[in-house]
Amino acid sequence: MASRRSRIRRAVASAAAATAAVLLAACGSSSDSSSSPSSSGHSAHDMGVMSSAGPSGTASAMQGSHNAQDVSFAQGMIPHHRQAVAMADLTASRAKSQSVKDLAAKIKQAQDPEINTMSGWLKAWGEKVPDGSMPGMESMPGMGHSASSMPGMMSADDMDKLKGLSGDPFDKAFLQMMISHHRGAIEMAKTEQAKGAYGPAETMAKSIVTSQSAEITEMNKMLGKQ
Repeated sequence: MASRRSRIRRAVASAAAATAAVLLAACGSSSDSSSSPSSSGHSAHDMGVMSSAGPSGTASAMQGSHNAQDVSFAQGMIPHHRQAVAMADLTASRAKSQSVKDLAAKIKQAQDPEINTMSGWLKAWGEKVPDGSMPGMESMPGMGHSASSMPGMMSADDMDKLKGLSGDPFDKAFLQMMISHHRGAIEMAKTEQAKGAYGPAETMAKSIVTSQSAEITEMNKMLGKQ
């Protein structure tokens, strides 16, 4: 009888030990698994934060920076473009050559959107957008007090002279004036390329140099020059 009780006690003890071992293993496994995902989760999040603050974020900040030259470029080129558009508008009723009319349409198509873009920059920077309403400048759309000193800008007398012409004389005067106007814009654009800091403005300046240089070549050919 005593031997039987001893065997029973040993069996119960063994079963209890086995159960305890299973429970301890389960707890340990649960603890390990919960800490691991947490660790990897933080790692992934940290990597995501580092990524968002990496090169792309820096590039965006760099693109958004501007300096005084960028402001000067936009404030000067807006009235410069407005005058070119005003000159182009005269061709519809005064030009004889279809080539002159087509060129004027191309100039207007290119410069109108650039005026809007540059106006948007100035507004975003908290700078004044030229409004063209300065006293005594009514015959020269887009001109302000300093516009007459801009390279290539036509005077009020120049504009009045152009308005008084039609046919071949208008075509010749328009081309001669627009060549001078374009050369002035190219000079302004090259200054922006050399001294500006705002990426989109420098890109626009490069485009102005390229497109208006090509148009000068085209206009010289139309005037019979090689």
